[in-house]
Amino acid sequence: MEFLSQFLPILLYLAGIVLLVVLIILVIKLIKVVDKVDGVVDNVEGKINSFNGALAVMNKAAYGLASISDSVIFGITTAISKIFNKGKKNNNEEDL
Repeated sequence: MEFLSQFLPILLYLAGIVLLVVLIILVIKLIKVVDKVDGVVDNVEGKINSFNGALAVMNKAAYGLASISDSVIFGITTAISKIFNKGKKNNNEEDL
C-alpha cells in the first residue's frame, strides 16, 4: 500500500506532463492550420473583389430589365382594366 501511495502520484505527474506536451504540439499545429486558412481566405477575397465591377454591371442590367418589364406589365394591366371597366361604366351610366 505504501508503494502505491508513492508510485501513483509519480504516474499521474508523468501522465500530466505527457498530456501537456501533446496539447502544446496540437496547439502549434492548429496555429499553422489557421494561418494557412487565413491565406486561402485572403486569396479568395481578392478573387471575389475582382468580380465586383462585372457584378455591378450585371446588377444595373438586371435592374433595367426589371423596370422595363414592370412598365410593360403595368401598361398591359392598365389596358386590360380599361377594357373591362368600359362595360361597367356603360352599365352605371344607363342606371342613372
